[in-house]
Amino acid sequence: MPGMQLVQFTLHNALTKWNLSAFPVFMVTLAVAVGAWYLSAEWKLALRGRRWPVHRTVTFFAGLVAFVLSFCSSVAVFAASYFQAHVIQHLALMVVAPGLLALGAPSTLLLQTGNRRLKQKWLAVLRSRPFAAISHPVVVWFLYFGLMYVFFLTPLINVAMHHMALMDVLNLVFFFSGTLYWWPMVGIDPIIHWKMTYGMRLLNLLLGSAVEAFLGVAILAASRPEASMYSISSTHSGGALLWVATELSTLGGFLPIFLQWAKSEERAGARADSRADARAAQLIPVAVALPGPTPGPVQPGDPAGEVADQSGEVADQVAAGAGAVAGARRVPANAWEAAWLAKFGQLPGGTVPDPAPR
Repeated sequence: MPGMQLVQFTLHNALTKWNLSAFPVFMVTLAVAVGAWYLSAEWKLALRGRRWPVHRTVTFFAGLVAFVLSFCSSVAVFAASYFQAHVIQHLALMVVAPGLLALGAPSTLLLQTGNRRLKQKWLAVLRSRPFAAISHPVVVWFLYFGLMYVFFLTPLINVAMHHMALMDVLNLVFFFSGTLYWWPMVGIDPIIHWKMTYGMRLLNLLLGSAVEAFLGVAILAASRPEASMYSISSTHSGGALLWVATELSTLGGFLPIFLQWAKSEERAGARADSRADARAAQLIPVAVALPGPTPGPVQPGDPAGEVADQSGEVADQVAAGAGAVAGARRVPANAWEAAWLAKFGQLPGGTVPDPAPR
């Protein structure tokens, strides 16, 4: 078989057999260059006094590792002999690497640290009609799920495994389609076209898991090997692996979507509270100007006097509340209090800052 060597699965081979041909080495070099850019951009933010979340860096580099291992590790070598290894490589390229890279928010980092010309070029790509077309949900579904069905359920996999240049191109297409699918699902980067609500993301994830699980069942029930270098038992094992991995990837995708949804609701609640506080502060001068209690004794049964008393009590209560609110609001007295305010949203002691002028 041109370009691939049949290797028996042993612990020694798993630890020592790596694919160091030209294409995998090029992919490793590309991943190293991207990682270097990410760290340099993060350092630029640090020099400006801005802190980039650590978990984004960790997930991004985990995605780069998954990308590199899928091309040059022993998994790529074993893919020539075992369909299970081929499924693992496929999942690393279409699910693990794209999802982790999306959680690293590289587009946001680029827009925060790039020069003006680079930002304009990148935004032009994101806003372009070709990108809008290729990132349309229907197109993404065909690229992600349709391509998997075509590859695994037709002779294409056998042809590609005998022509490694074609297999390398298809692996890049798999990675690209996985990026288009997972970026708007779990990513933090702003999506200009076809932005989905969190509920739609979860629905899309559940529907996609059913489609992918059915593919695993179809391979599990196949009557002949996926390709000439695979056995029928290896094919069935790979189908079962794809089925189980689909359920795990659904759970893995559900978690960040749910956490982002909860954080979004929390931020929305905080903004609503801030607007309510601002409106209450604007009502303080009006409340203090309400008429006080009617002077002099009130005759029993005098409706006008009772209304005046009630008005006076309301005015006293509002004025007291206004005094409490006013006492709880102040501006930061120094840089330390300003830093505390930026981190916790309130001043030391539980006070909140004066609302920003409209």
